Amino acid sequence: MMPLMSSKMTVGFAISACIFIVAMTNANALPRHAPPSSIESIYTALDLDKCKHRPSKEIEDYGFWRCSGYAGIAVFVRAGDQRTYISYGPNAAKELAANQTLGAFNSEGKLIEWRIARLAHGKSHAFATILRWRVTKSDVTGDPVLGQVLVVTRLGPGGVCHVGYVDGRANPNANVLAQQIADENAREFKCGKDKPIILGTRGEGFSGPPGADD
Repeated sequence: MMPLMSSKMTVGFAISACIFIVAMTNANALPRHAPPSSIESIYTALDLDKCKHRPSKEIEDYGFWRCSGYAGIAVFVRAGDQRTYISYGPNAAKELAANQTLGAFNSEGKLIEWRIARLAHGKSHAFATILRWRVTKSDVTGDPVLGQVLVVTRLGPGGVCHVGYVDGRANPNANVLAQQIADENAREFKCGKDKPIILGTRGEGFSGPPGADD
């Protein structure tokens, strides 16, 4: 005749069984091959002289340019009235970014930083760009103030639009701040719904979206 289990042994056995069941349930709920990811930057030049240009006959409309960026991703640049508009992807001209600019007079930078998510099995995905725009404002006396603004843009699928802005001169770590905006916000950012982020110190030469500087 087998001895009866004590009450302490019974409780211990029950607890162990529950822990085992919970552990197995959680293990089955997790992806078995969840690939580790890392984020890195790749840089490409933005030289409008090497892009296809379609001029305009309208006054203060400089036309638009079509360029090629990382992995052949299209770069669409439109300019007029001393302001620039930059978008990306196969439908770049129809994306929200194609109609987004800064409030102050501005022009495009010369180097695009692409934020790339590296996945296992050699796969990768460009999810954002960072571009330093040149800005010209006026101080209280009317004298020009030159500034630089790092513009973070979300890439598709799911929309292409401005995610955030960093004053490129007032912040010694401006690039790091822009990368932070891109890495933490771009992939979940909802174009047309979410409000762009302004991170860091704003100096006299900073400009955000039209109306934000008022």
